[in-house]
Amino acid sequence: MTDAQIRRLMGICGIAAGVLAAVGVPLYFLYSGAPPASNVLTRILLNLLMCAALLVFLTGLRHLIRNAGTSFEWLANLTFGAGLAYVTVTLVAASIEAGVVLERPDGTLDPTVDGPLAHANMLLHGSVARLLTAVTLFAAGYAILRSGALPRWAGRSAYTVAAVNLAFVPSLFFGTDAAQFYSAVGWGNTALTAALLVYWAFAVGVAVLLRSPRNSHDRTDRRWAGPTPSASPAAVVHTRA
Repeated sequence: MTDAQIRRLMGICGIAAGVLAAVGVPLYFLYSGAPPASNVLTRILLNLLMCAALLVFLTGLRHLIRNAGTSFEWLANLTFGAGLAYVTVTLVAASIEAGVVLERPDGTLDPTVDGPLAHANMLLHGSVARLLTAVTLFAAGYAILRSGALPRWAGRSAYTVAAVNLAFVPSLFFGTDAAQFYSAVGWGNTALTAALLVYWAFAVGVAVLLRSPRNSHDRTDRRWAGPTPSASPAAVVHTRA
């Protein structure tokens, strides 16, 4: 695939992940008690599709960072590796939730708090996912700001979202009341903060589609950044000579 095709696919998948999250998150707040099986399975299906889109987006992001220079290879791999772990954890958590309602489809159990693995699953939705998100976006933000692979606001906003997620990692000490904002399975932890990653992907996806470079062979878009930090002073002097 060419750079232009990868950028286009990355942008489309980033937007798709954000849209799927915007549709799926409200489904968690429709019922005050145990939701019907149809509600749970619908939001899980949306999560599965979101994870697929996010995986393609993260692969495209790694490509953009690596193309900025060989010195960014490690950061690109860290971003993708932590992001892949996040997607894996999210898929496992969704599978555990689905198992509860598939076993008891009568709508008497809330898979977020009921079931034999519900309390273990709280960490997958909460502190574990928040930590992996923080690692992903701290690495991505640093790589973006240093390489110029994306607009600078993308790097700064990645830092902000990463910091918010990191702040929710200790929520495991604050009980299991889903109605609380800051708890192991609180709505601020597992719904609001969890969605920030895909909303960031949505914004970056829009930027990638709107501001793709004219020349697909360019390593970075010159409208986004100047010379990459990896270029040595000697190389610059040689070029001007």
